[in-house]
Amino acid sequence: MAAESVTSEALPQQENDNGDSKSSQKTVGSNGEAENQSVSKRQRKKQQKQQKWEEERELRKQKRKDKKQQRRRERHSQEEEGGEVQSSRKRLRRDVTPSALRLLLDCSFDSLMLSKDVGKLHKQIQRCYAENRRALHPVQLYLTSLGGQLKQIMDEKDKGWVNWKEITIKSEHYKDVVAKEELVYLTSDSPNILEEMDPTKAYVIGGLVDHNHHKGITFEKAKELGIDHAQLPLSSFVKMNSRKVLAVNHVCEIILAYLEKGSWKEAFFTVLPQRKGAVAVDKDGADHQEKEAEDSDSDSETQQHTEKAQT
Repeated sequence: MAAESVTSEALPQQENDNGDSKSSQKTVGSNGEAENQSVSKRQRKKQQKQQKWEEERELRKQKRKDKKQQRRRERHSQEEEGGEVQSSRKRLRRDVTPSALRLLLDCSFDSLMLSKDVGKLHKQIQRCYAENRRALHPVQLYLTSLGGQLKQIMDEKDKGWVNWKEITIKSEHYKDVVAKEELVYLTSDSPNILEEMDPTKAYVIGGLVDHNHHKGITFEKAKELGIDHAQLPLSSFVKMNSRKVLAVNHVCEIILAYLEKGSWKEAFFTVLPQRKGAVAVDKDGADHQEKEAEDSDSDSETQQHTEKAQT
């Protein structure tokens, strides 16, 4: 009996409704009858792409493994060279020595600010909390007079604040939280210069973003309540292009840097943003730029006298 054979016949490519060309082939089904199958170009490309992705799976896995080993070797190399592997933002908890210093963020100016400015204050408070959490000598941080617009924004945009750790949050005014004789309000309008931080004191930072609309209000509040006040020794070490009023988070960060470095000058230049145009001030009160200008003028005059003498 002669063997039957079924041959595949190539059919002309057809255009489907989507514009994809199809190739049709005859195949033998389970019942021995010929069946038609059609695969579009788009489907073939998709199948080829999937097949290539599967074939390269092991290669991708090996690349990830190599990168991980490379990072491990780099860390070991840094350790052998005596470099600090951990950054200041990822300190080991055993290296942290908490400070007894208390820092209070006064949020009692809520009604004096626009909603957008309250939003800025919220971000500054977030920064204070984050920086204190990773500081070498974290302070005892307080948030007082929390309510109004600020609390509403925190509830809407930062629901996790209720789980913040190592911070005391109060709806009460700071004068009802800390004894009056222990309070020192930090304000740039105070005539008193803060030379050193007293660990027995509680320092208050005014939570106000007003673009100078309420100038001197924190100083007036401190005098009204009869509490001590002082300003950071900024003018003794730094000359700035802009006003001396600093953001809440900048004051907080400067204090944390001072506790770590033991130097106001280092603390200021570590924290102050470049846009403030901070320039170091010499002991005699002149900044470096002025001194360089004076030296340049002096050299110029000397050169002129020399030229006249030669002629």
